[in-house]
Amino acid sequence: MNLVEHNRLAWNNEAENGNIWTIPVTNKEIDKARNGTTEIFLTPERSVPEEWLGELPGKRVLCLASGGGQQGPLLAAAGADVTVFDNSDVQLKRDRDTAAEFGLNVKTVRGNMQDLGCFADCSFDLIVHPVSNCFIDNVLPVWKECYRVLDRKGIMISGFNNPIIYMVDLDEAEKTGSCEIKHAVPYSDLDNLDAEKKELYIRQRRPFEFGHSLSDQIQGQISAGFLITGFYEDRGEPLLDKFCCSYIATRAVKQ
Repeated sequence: MNLVEHNRLAWNNEAENGNIWTIPVTNKEIDKARNGTTEIFLTPERSVPEEWLGELPGKRVLCLASGGGQQGPLLAAAGADVTVFDNSDVQLKRDRDTAAEFGLNVKTVRGNMQDLGCFADCSFDLIVHPVSNCFIDNVLPVWKECYRVLDRKGIMISGFNNPIIYMVDLDEAEKTGSCEIKHAVPYSDLDNLDAEKKELYIRQRRPFEFGHSLSDQIQGQISAGFLITGFYEDRGEPLLDKFCCSYIATRAVKQ
C-alpha cells in the first residue's frame, strides 16, 4: 500500500463527508480578516494568538497540509501572499472555490508535506501548519523542509496531537466510557491495527494515523534549527480532555 496515496484518497473522502477541517470559512470571518482581525486555528478549539501571526499584509505564507478553505483564504483576506500545500485534491479545491467566492488570490499545490522540493530555499516568511502530521509516518523531514523553505527570521506555527491520544483506543473508549492505556508511543495504525481493521480502513477510505513522540514533535523542530518561542495546549477529545489537554501548538523561529 502506498500510504501517501491512500491518505490522499481518504482525505478526499473526509472532505466529502464534512469533516470539521474541511468546511470553508464564512463571509463574516472573511470580513473580519479584511478589517484586521484574523482568527485561525491550528488545533480544534483555541485560536492562534494574534501576536503569533504578526503583520500579515505582503507576508509570504505557506499553509502546509492546510487545505479546506479555512486558514488560506483568511490569511489572503488579511493581505498575505498565500500558497496552500496539501495532499488532498478536494481540500485544495475548497481553497480555490473559497478564494474565487471572495475575490481572493490563493495559490494551491498538491503534494506530500515531507517533501517541499517544489519550493526554493527561503521562499516564505510564515508557515501555518495545523494538526495534520499525524497522517504521515515520519515527522522529522517536515521540520527540516520547513526550515529550508523559510526565510531568515521566518516563523512556523504548528498544531499537533498530544501522543496520549494514541495510547488509548478511542473507538473502544466511546463504547465503554473508560479510557484504558493500550498502545505505546510512537504509535502507528499500520503496526497496531489487525489485518481485518486495516482492510476496513482501506475499503472505507479512512486515513491511517501515527502518534509521534514529543521528542520528534518538539525536539525535532529544535534539531532542524528552530528556536521555539511560543506554546499552548488545547482540548478537542472529550474522553481525554477531563484528564489532560489533547492538542499542542508551537511557534518557532528560523535562526
